[in-house]
Amino acid sequence: MRYSFDLKHHYRPKRGWMNDPNGLVYFEGYYHAFYQHAPEHEQPWHEPMTWGHARTKDFLHWEELPVALRPDQPYDKGGCWSGTAIVHEGILYLFYASIVREGGVAHQNVSVATSRDGIHFEKSPANPVIPSYPAEGSVDFRDPAVMRDGDTFYLVMASGNAESNAARLLLYESRDLLSWQYVGILYEWSGGFGADAVKMKYCECPSFMKYGDKYLLTASVVEEGRHYFIALYGAFDGKKFTPEVTGNVHCGPDQYAGQVFLDERGRHIMLTWVPGWSYSTFCERSLGCLSLPIELVVRDGKLYGVPLEEVRHLLEKQNPNVKRTENGFVIGRTLRENVVFEGEIRELAMLQDEYLMEVFVNGGEQIICAVLV
Repeated sequence: MRYSFDLKHHYRPKRGWMNDPNGLVYFEGYYHAFYQHAPEHEQPWHEPMTWGHARTKDFLHWEELPVALRPDQPYDKGGCWSGTAIVHEGILYLFYASIVREGGVAHQNVSVATSRDGIHFEKSPANPVIPSYPAEGSVDFRDPAVMRDGDTFYLVMASGNAESNAARLLLYESRDLLSWQYVGILYEWSGGFGADAVKMKYCECPSFMKYGDKYLLTASVVEEGRHYFIALYGAFDGKKFTPEVTGNVHCGPDQYAGQVFLDERGRHIMLTWVPGWSYSTFCERSLGCLSLPIELVVRDGKLYGVPLEEVRHLLEKQNPNVKRTENGFVIGRTLRENVVFEGEIRELAMLQDEYLMEVFVNGGEQIICAVLV
């Protein structure tokens, strides 16, 4: 490989595998990023997943912290899988998918851990706080996303339903973050039926939060043969989400599992996992890292992914690996097919960080992220 493994502008752990960003939150003066982590292996599934942990004040300088969650309880011995964070009354809560494997099947529940210092976490004696999936879901029941609206806490679970051929987000509510009641289907992606049907498997890694007097909902949707990230802006009546604006902002191809959080300044910040699953066994050292921080913005009826203010000075207008064409641009790669983008180009801003290229098209209308090998 002609590129260094030592990234300058993207966080990655010093050793071990990483995937989905988890528990993104601002707490006690730091931005905290947790992530799916196999600390003793450079490829996944050789050990149960933990929650790795890092923090930063500026998204430029990161401090790697000790592993926050390990699978050390009967209800999570199969791994501490993805989830989100929320701060309530000065306490940081981590909600995660707790996994138990029985007979070759992963049973996915919801558990919670808390911290007063943002570093040391204690798992709740009430775990798992949601022990199983409802009839409208399936065994794919994962990645709790928690938010507060007024006096009510809402928790969104990603799932799917084969009978309905739908990828579904399921909604729960609570007043105390521990006792959760099932509400129903918040939103779903249907594959339809018949000859033209698309087989839907499930969705995962959702985020759900206020955006002004409306709401922002994001998820990674998994169909047979492909997956994609999608962001939606719209109305929420306490039971159902109704989209008014939809955007496939982050197009990859080398990213997955974006998560969004609302920071102390009211910004809707997204980090995503680079490079995604296609490079999981590509080389001996994991290529996994976090993307540049992106602010999701709704403007003139369109969703944008804008580079966060703290990192905009890193971007350039051109790069030798990005070649403009008559109707778009091409990102050159050495060992895989080039990435071809077709569409109107009014503006390009980009960053190459060793083996990684991120390109922001037309002020963030779309984001193309590609590993250069």
